[in-house]
Formats: sequence, structure tokens, C-alpha cells
Amino acid sequence: MPRPVTLCGGQWADLPFLTLCEKAASFGYDGIELVCWGDHFDIHRAVKEKGYCEERWQILLDHGLTAYSISNHLVGQAICDQVDERHQAILPEDVWGDGDPRQVQQRAAQHMIHAGEACRKFFDAKPSHGKTDDFPAVVNGFTGSSIWHSNYAFPPTSQDYWDQGFKDFGRRFKPILDMFEQVNVNFALEVHPTEIAFDIATSQRAIDAVDGHKRFGFNYDPSHLGYQGVDYIQFLYTFQDRIYHAHMKDAWWGHGDGTVGIFGGHTDFGNPHRYWDFRSLGHGDINFEEIIVALNDINYQGPLSVEWEDSRMDREYGAREACEFIRSIDFPRSNIAFDAQFDR
Repeated sequence: MPRPVTLCGGQWADLPFLTLCEKAASFGYDGIELVCWGDHFDIHRAVKEKGYCEERWQILLDHGLTAYSISNHLVGQAICDQVDERHQAILPEDVWGDGDPRQVQQRAAQHMIHAGEACRKFFDAKPSHGKTDDFPAVVNGFTGSSIWHSNYAFPPTSQDYWDQGFKDFGRRFKPILDMFEQVNVNFALEVHPTEIAFDIATSQRAIDAVDGHKRFGFNYDPSHLGYQGVDYIQFLYTFQDRIYHAHMKDAWWGHGDGTVGIFGGHTDFGNPHRYWDFRSLGHGDINFEEIIVALNDINYQGPLSVEWEDSRMDREYGAREACEFIRSIDFPRSNIAFDAQFDR
């Protein structure tokens, strides 16, 4: 069967979880990628409150929906970042606290550990838990980076400086990954500018920095690779054993009026001067046909999660159309060679 199509809740967290489920079901989705902000999934309640996870599942099931992952991007950003006042807008109060950068980083790391525990409890409460077709429990997220600011930097940045940044990432994330191992949960980094890994080369360095920890993998998202000039198909083949989740998101590049380049020109998304921008699925330059073929080649059987971001399009129209688009292009892999009949 083609893979399940889910809707990432990140761009819908202004809506109550119940409302999002109603809309996602009406759009034709199979499930929701639950985010740990808004009221969609509270990791503290999931860990401590009896019946909370069961109640989340009941809401999903009442709408004919399921789930395969939770996402903790916002808090993850603060683990390795050089924390400043901008982070307060994306962090829960218990993580921000008094805003002391080092303590924010420590609280963010502990929050990510709790996210792993909450994820385990959530999927243990899944009514179908134990069936052979269950997808491994996944927390998608960001890591932040202590060295992102040094890209294309002057004075020049040395490899020693960048090595220290990867060591900092390894030091902060290996304890998190060890805890994920204890609860049998995978962490999937969304490879993305501003994270420790933003292309194929840095993704490999990130794997090395955590000593190849098996709980560290990727939430594949081609939109963050294409406009950089990174081969987003090669990414799948290079890290085929670590593709733990997949976002479907489109982008276009080579647009604008030549006044804004790849670095964005300090303009807002949707600005017509921009060289690149995120687009609704099928309206950008990402080749999803090649992605589906590659996902089949590496035998990825997990969900295709639509992360809808397009400042030029109504989001409900876009979410519905994106669901239809993914269903129209996805297809199951073949278990036989096309010319196998000639051997009979």
C-alpha cells in the first residue's frame, strides 16, 4: 500500500487540537504529526497525567486519524544555540525561566529527554500498539547550533572552530540519545539551516559527533536542501538507514528580481524580491517523483508528513491540495523485476 499521509501540526498550532483533527480529516489526511506546542501535545501531561495519552488517541480515532511521530522543534533549537532574546518567543515559560542562556540550554535538553519519555508513553497507549505494521516511535526536532553564525564568516573560521561546535553538539546530545535508547525512541533531526546539520557534509559530521549513535537520524525535508544546491535525492541514498521520518514540503528558487540572494536579504517569507521561498506542494521546484522512487529504493515505509508553508496561498486550500498531490504521486514499490516473467 502507498504510505500514510499525515499533516504536520506546526503551522496549525494556533488552532485547538480538536479543530485541527476536524480539518485534517476533512482534507483527507490519514493522521497528524503532533507538535509539542499549542495545546496539541503536552509532554509533561503525557508523562505525569494518567489518561492523557489515551485521550489524545481518542480524539484522533474519533476523526479516523492516527499518528506516527511527535515533534519538538522549538525547544530543540535552544539546546545548542547561542541563546538570546529571540528564543523567548518560541520557548515555553518553564524552559525560558529567567533567560540565563546556559540554564536555558540545560532546561531545553531536559525537556527533550522528557519528550522522548512522553513519546514512548504516547505510542504505548496507541490502540493498535504491538501490531507488526507499527512505525517506530519518533521525536522530530531541531538541535540548534553554536557555530551556524560562523558560516561564510569574516574573519575566517577555522576547522578547529567548527570542530568545537560539533563537539559541543555531541556533548549535549549524546546523553539525550542515551535516554532515547532506554525508552526505545528515535530522534530525527530536520536538516535545516541554523541547525548543526544543514547539508550532506554537516549531517555526516553530526553523526560522527555522536559516535554514530543509532538513535540519531533524520526527518527528511527536501525543501531545506534544494535551494541551497544540495542534492536532496543523494541525501536519501547516503543516509538511507537513518531516515526516520519524512516531511513533504516544496520550495522554489531562481525567482525574485535579483535584489535578494540565497541568504534572504533580511526580507520576510513571501516577499516578491526573494530568490527562494517555500511553496505549497507541486508549486515549487522539488522533484517529488524522484523522491518517491528513492524512498521506494531505500524501503522507507513511514508516513509522508505534509509540512505546509506557503505565504502566497490560503492554508486550508493548500493543505487539502497538498494531500491530494501526495496521494497522486506516491506508489508502492515492486516486489518483482518487470522482466521476471521471462525467466519462467
